[in-house]
Amino acid sequence: MTTDIRPLDGIRVLDLSTLLPGPLGTLFLAEAGADVIKIERPGHGDEMRSYVPKLGEASANYAVLNRGKRAFAADLKDPADRDRVLDLAASADVVMEQFRPGVADRLGLGYDQVRARNPKIVYCSITGYGQTGPHTARAGHDLNYLAESGLLGVVTDGTGAPQLPVSVLADIAGGSYPAVLNILLALRQRDLTGRGSRLDISMAHNLQVLAYGYFAAHQGSGEWPRPGREQLTGGSPRYRIYSTSDGRHVAVGALERKFWERLAVLIGLPARLVDDEGQEDVVIAAVAERIGAHPAEYWRKVFDGEDVCATVVSTWDEAVDAGLVEPDRPERLTGPGFDVGTLRSPLDPALRGTPGAVGYPSLDPLPADVGGLWR
Repeated sequence: MTTDIRPLDGIRVLDLSTLLPGPLGTLFLAEAGADVIKIERPGHGDEMRSYVPKLGEASANYAVLNRGKRAFAADLKDPADRDRVLDLAASADVVMEQFRPGVADRLGLGYDQVRARNPKIVYCSITGYGQTGPHTARAGHDLNYLAESGLLGVVTDGTGAPQLPVSVLADIAGGSYPAVLNILLALRQRDLTGRGSRLDISMAHNLQVLAYGYFAAHQGSGEWPRPGREQLTGGSPRYRIYSTSDGRHVAVGALERKFWERLAVLIGLPARLVDDEGQEDVVIAAVAERIGAHPAEYWRKVFDGEDVCATVVSTWDEAVDAGLVEPDRPERLTGPGFDVGTLRSPLDPALRGTPGAVGYPSLDPLPADVGGLWR
């Protein structure tokens, strides 16, 4: 829908996070109308600013994740700067932080310190392993959380080795998304009760949502998934990736019988192999042989217009040509379902030289309406 009022108009977010999980979460909030104030270290700012490729002075990654926000410099170890940031927290609705457990408290910006100034604050912490427990102080990145959760090992190659994931699943699905969801729930709860909330977002623990099927199977059978052998991890001929004769690939997701039976007709699978239960390996080999006999373009034409849940694995250029990827429309990144046309890129020429514009070469002082800060 298109409306002049966005859901989070009037909500102020103080963003102390860096890199991906927190900034992507606050991007969702900015696109919903929130005023996001991002605090970065003096001089170089968020480390993601230095990534390549660049869009002007900032990296492309930084520009996409932080558009529509205002960025300012503060040395959180300096008491004067810290106090100014605490003043901001006192006027905010949401604080997002991504320090290791205990760091924000030592800086004087922890939940108890902010709540003392602002009892209605929704204070969200994203960490690798949560605020409590035996792993809280450990360093980690997306791949580590996937590895320790058990998820990384459920899909393996022919040698039994796990593969790198297609994206940073823990950061986004275990960090950004649950943070935004719980912030919105906490704001609604605040509407009803007048009380703020403390949100503890553990990326490693939230990966259990992605593993829901494995937990359900364990409850029913007492068994954990066998690497590469379950229905969705390579054990079924109906849900696999097959090579074509020209080195491309076809993704088959024909789980339902009607799709599988039609696919069998299209690829010439013998009738005796259509019932794949109990002979999965034989059927996998037969499907691989038939798909491997022709190039990708042949299969693209065969599957065109057919309901078989089988598709050629696209290159990025092909995905763009098909309209499924729109690289020149970064506002589609989060796709909130309402008008975000007023959110400009942080490197929009109209914002150049504007104090507080994200992507501006220096980190500028805060304007007077949010505390009259510095630098």
